[in-house]
Amino acid sequence: MSQAILKLVETKNRSELVEKQKLPAEPPQFEIGDTVDVHTKILEGEDERIQIFTGTVIARSGSGLREMFTVRRIVAGEGVERKFPLHSPRIAKIEVKRRGVTRRAKLYYLRDRVGKAVRLRERKASAKEEAAGG
Repeated sequence: MSQAILKLVETKNRSELVEKQKLPAEPPQFEIGDTVDVHTKILEGEDERIQIFTGTVIARSGSGLREMFTVRRIVAGEGVERKFPLHSPRIAKIEVKRRGVTRRAKLYYLRDRVGKAVRLRERKASAKEEAAGG
């Protein structure tokens, strides 16, 4: 019994070490409610191009290498959501276009809203963000 527990702890420690080695040095800095451009690498045959998905971040989930985020946008009057792995090699970069004010971790209530009701108030830049250049 105790050997099984030790083996389980050992494999968990090993997976944490692998995750730390694979994590990028500087993960993209964005929060829930921010409007972002996600530059995704798309393979078409042997050619590779970048496609931009612009929308509002409505959720983040997971941690470490498994962290995901959900981006929502409106296309032709229809809501489109897409989940991205944060540390995916398919994501070229994540650009923050606008910072939104939120008081929740998940913005699923935006799914029920239409038109101008979907917009979020813009967050004012703090002294820390201005000093950091963001």
